[in-house]
Amino acid sequence: MEHIANIETTALDVKQIRKDFPILQELVHGKPLVYLDNGATTQKPLTVIETEARYYEEYNSNVHRGVHHLSQEATNAYEKAREIVAGFINAAHTHEVIFTKGTTDGINLVANTMGRRFLKKGDSVIISAMEHHSNIVPWQIACEESGATLKVIPINEKGELKMDAFTTLLDDTVKMVAVTYVSNTMGTINPVEDIIAQAHARNIPVLLDAAQAIQHMTIDVQALQVDFLVFSGHKIYGPTGIGVLYGTTEWLNKLPPYQGGGDMIKTVTFAKTIYNELPYKFEAGTPHIAGAIGLGAAIRYLQQTGTDKIQQWEEQLQAYALEQLRQIDGIRFIGDAARRSGAISFLVHDIHPFDLGELLDQQGIAVRTGHHCCEPLMDEFKIPGTVRASLTFYNTKEDIDKLVAGIKRAVSMLR
Repeated sequence: MEHIANIETTALDVKQIRKDFPILQELVHGKPLVYLDNGATTQKPLTVIETEARYYEEYNSNVHRGVHHLSQEATNAYEKAREIVAGFINAAHTHEVIFTKGTTDGINLVANTMGRRFLKKGDSVIISAMEHHSNIVPWQIACEESGATLKVIPINEKGELKMDAFTTLLDDTVKMVAVTYVSNTMGTINPVEDIIAQAHARNIPVLLDAAQAIQHMTIDVQALQVDFLVFSGHKIYGPTGIGVLYGTTEWLNKLPPYQGGGDMIKTVTFAKTIYNELPYKFEAGTPHIAGAIGLGAAIRYLQQTGTDKIQQWEEQLQAYALEQLRQIDGIRFIGDAARRSGAISFLVHDIHPFDLGELLDQQGIAVRTGHHCCEPLMDEFKIPGTVRASLTFYNTKEDIDKLVAGIKRAVSMLR
């Protein structure tokens, strides 16, 4: 993406885009909704809602299992969605795209199967201090069951990984590195290219949690040379309950099935089961067909809108938000990395984040409060939680102005 020199001439028509998202026209407590909780879930454009409804209204049927017309139509739409995802992340093969329930499900799939086949006592797995619980707990379980050890990359006061410590941790015991691409709490963009390069120099596979990255930046899995990458549909303007696990053909073929059931088999007898080929080996049971089709529609919407333009606007909006928030007396940012995207976490004076969040809600402003499923990170900063404003391309500078004014109004009531 070229540097933003003439941003005003290339900026999105955000006013028009907002009309594509029905919920943004809603009132909350009698006030226009200011939705700044996109890190938790993004809102859905009308095309996604209509696409999912059309599946149920016009060709609802199970996939891969019928010769009748509706089943064929559903199967074609479901597999077309897989092609759309593969193209979006530049996977080498469509069979490298596994549909899951979401990021959590994808990480559990890899952690469980890696633990069963590749981890043993004396081995170790590396994660980072800024991980979401979804990229901590599955690895803890895998390590507990296999006797392996979990190692953690520390962070500095700005919320950036200490890469010298990572290099030290990366010894011959390490069998997997699993890190977030972008912190869901602080917005820190991690140096994933460097992490992958160092790990691969020792033939160690890498999993990237891209739940907070996929909606903000272009991701090319082949250019990254990443082994596994996971993300959730609902955080990229698609339905809930659908997600993606990308894995290289080499690694997906090495891993055993995660669950047993229909569709992940070729033949079954009471004596032996022969498993299906990729990607179906990891897609047991009836999948979230409507969700996958809806995810395909969400990605198509982004591509038609222009992912470069989206990224340019979001970068400009984040810079404006940081500039305006810094003017609030008593504000303290939790994480202030040089490279960041999406999320901005902060505290104001000694006000509890829940109290501030509730008063913002009364003004129609939706933010997230709490530990954001990152309790170890909160412990690192010795705080109970934060207020998090997370931005996306349908947000406006007016949203930011309302947030700043809302914080000031809340502070005046609480102090």
